[in-house]
Amino acid sequence: MEPSAKVIANRLNESKVNEARVNEPQRLSTLDIELRLLMEAIYLRYSYDFRDYAGASQKRRVVQAVRAFDCKSVSELQARVLHDPDLFMQLLQYLTIPVSEMFRDPSYYACLRQEVIPVLKTYPSLKIWVAGCSTGEEVYSLAILLREEGLLDRTIIYATDINPQSLEKARKGVFPLDRIALYAKNYQEAGGQLDFSSYYTAAYNAALFDRSLCDNVTFADHSLSTDSVFSETHLVTCRNVLIYFNRGLQDRALGLFHESLCHRGFLGLGSKESIDFSDYSQRFEPLQKRERIFRKL
Repeated sequence: MEPSAKVIANRLNESKVNEARVNEPQRLSTLDIELRLLMEAIYLRYSYDFRDYAGASQKRRVVQAVRAFDCKSVSELQARVLHDPDLFMQLLQYLTIPVSEMFRDPSYYACLRQEVIPVLKTYPSLKIWVAGCSTGEEVYSLAILLREEGLLDRTIIYATDINPQSLEKARKGVFPLDRIALYAKNYQEAGGQLDFSSYYTAAYNAALFDRSLCDNVTFADHSLSTDSVFSETHLVTCRNVLIYFNRGLQDRALGLFHESLCHRGFLGLGSKESIDFSDYSQRFEPLQKRERIFRKL
């Protein structure tokens, strides 16, 4: 039986209503609107671009900052930050999450030692980029690994981050003494060849690492959101940074890494990061997928 004109009319009306719902712009909460405005204000005022960072973690950190700075709302925080550069630098510590660990995920460093280092040894000189180096724990871990493998003296390491306070801590190479036991354990599990204490001097509840480890390290300000590639490298390691980016910014960062790497260069990511669904999934091959180490095609 053919549907009646009334039935057809009702179906058409339902279709129009459903189409209108699909095309209706997503309604944002007041907090979401304030967050967008804050990130836009930070970009316009200070040229730090957090607009494409993942929403959930960004929201959580900003809410923490609102409480810490005794503000009533994100809008009040925005007004204060726009007029107080010192307060912005304090807020930056919340936005960038300067948290790191030496030889974090020891199996990752063991894999570098076993599968990447033998290839790197075939080059007369090396360049390595540690993107998002935070307070430097990963930089010193790589330097120790390279020294033990006889490569440190012919390697230039570029250690970059957007947080100037984190970079300054990295340059100093001073880490809390109460973290050293964990670092030593990680080092041994990563295949460390010496006593970990041979790399630092302990004093006043802190560990000062051997300054010569950073003789060939350049610490520099660099943003994966706004800056471009600055050198051809043999290894790029960017661990636990991409998880804080949205898809578009992840693709931009992976594009920078791909452009920076030499032919068949290596890329190391964090344990919860992947290139599988990115625009660059076909431009790298997994060397050790479990440890998130890839090689440029």
